[in-house]
Amino acid sequence: MSPWVKICANTSLGDAQLAADAGADAVGFVFAPSPRRVPAEQVAAITPHLPASLEKIGVFVEADFETIATTVQQCGLTGVQLHSVALEELASRLRHRFGTALRIVQVLHFGTEASERLKAVEADRFIDALLIDSRTATAVGGTGIAFDWQAARGQIFAGHGDLKLIAAGGLNPENVAEAIAILNPWGVDVASGVEASLGRKDPEKVRAFVTNARAAVTEPTIFPVH
Repeated sequence: MSPWVKICANTSLGDAQLAADAGADAVGFVFAPSPRRVPAEQVAAITPHLPASLEKIGVFVEADFETIATTVQQCGLTGVQLHSVALEELASRLRHRFGTALRIVQVLHFGTEASERLKAVEADRFIDALLIDSRTATAVGGTGIAFDWQAARGQIFAGHGDLKLIAAGGLNPENVAEAIAILNPWGVDVASGVEASLGRKDPEKVRAFVTNARAAVTEPTIFPVH
């Protein structure tokens, strides 16, 4: 089965349509402080022109419920990606407001506390998927830095077959097949790895990323385990 593929941090209709045409399952729009942030009004003008089957996911960092709910409605979003410590209450309220039609993705940064936080997410019946990302001292996403895939395979990705796990952080067309071979994730997510410049997608990179992610399942490459 092919992995779910999300092209994140889109800032224009052209880039979002490019992802759709390349065969991505979802596009992401950043509503948090970031060089790739887009106003809700701009996203609301983009989403009606995208295929109905394409998931439109908003990325929020420590946003309150009303802000998220208003943005979902205004922009016609079909999912949210939450960077939040108020996990259970926020996810619960979103589920009760929008029902199962809204995909709720929680972000978990790989690190020393990842295993403990994973247990909390597994116990939360309102979370649809968990996105494993890297972070820096100044950025919670879009860092272009990969986490330790070998360590994450044992600590996070192995033994959680019922939990939808999404690999992110430092992925690009050249390494996505290797990441999939090592982690066997439910999905993959990319932002800076397919850019031509900050906030602008590179058509060749977007198409190559989707193609290589799909091929990693049907034509797997064997990578050495260190």
